[in-house]
Amino acid sequence: MTEQRDSRTAIGRGLMNKCPNCGKGKLLRGYLGVPVECEVCHAPLGRYPAADGPAFFTMTIMLLLLIPLLGFTWVLFRPSPMMLLVITGLVTTIVTLILLRFVKGAFIGYLWAKNEQDRGA
Repeated sequence: MTEQRDSRTAIGRGLMNKCPNCGKGKLLRGYLGVPVECEVCHAPLGRYPAADGPAFFTMTIMLLLLIPLLGFTWVLFRPSPMMLLVITGLVTTIVTLILLRFVKGAFIGYLWAKNEQDRGA
């Protein structure tokens, strides 16, 4: 790697679903699909293996948020145990699905900044 890449800029662009290289092209296609290359600058985005990293970080963040969510739901609404399960299950599922897209974009941006490419077998 000859040029120095700014991690903060790349992660910020990834969070906003923009190419970490140019900041103009889309980073994710569909919900979580990564295109082979950026449609604007042709950076090889498909070579950065996000794998299970975004899912791990998303689960960690959600588990840290689950404890206060359970506590606030119980204190504010005093639902039955089954209703508490339904409320927290729905909120956890929706927030996880939203958060996963942002975390994957940031993760790929970080991989791009550190040039951690999948070099093949």
